[in-house]
Amino acid sequence: MHVRSFIAVAALALSAVTPVSPAMAHTRVVASTPAEGATVARPRVVTLTFSEALLPPTVATSIVMTAMPGMAKHGEMAIRNFKSAWSNSDRTLTMTLRQPLRAGSYDVRWQAAGADGHRMTGTVRFTVG
Repeated sequence: MHVRSFIAVAALALSAVTPVSPAMAHTRVVASTPAEGATVARPRVVTLTFSEALLPPTVATSIVMTAMPGMAKHGEMAIRNFKSAWSNSDRTLTMTLRQPLRAGSYDVRWQAAGADGHRMTGTVRFTVG
């Protein structure tokens, strides 16, 4: 095998096993309350914990009721009665509601730019029963 071919194959093999650095990873939710897919009783607090510190001005969140028991054609309804606060070195966003959420299905939708500058979006879904 020629030296150049060996170097090229070695570099390719090394890149396949080298872990992704945090700067190359995309922002994601690593924990939430309520948890993804959970059924909970009338929460007044919703939290999202991200994989990295974020710049709060780049983050947008919404809580959306997507279904209500007994209403077959319930359209999406944005919940606006919450205040947001950051903690954990700008990794955790806490949304405190003025009133507990009523029975139904909810999406917590978010978008944010991480350290790599890529704008990421996501949704955490849960049910209030």
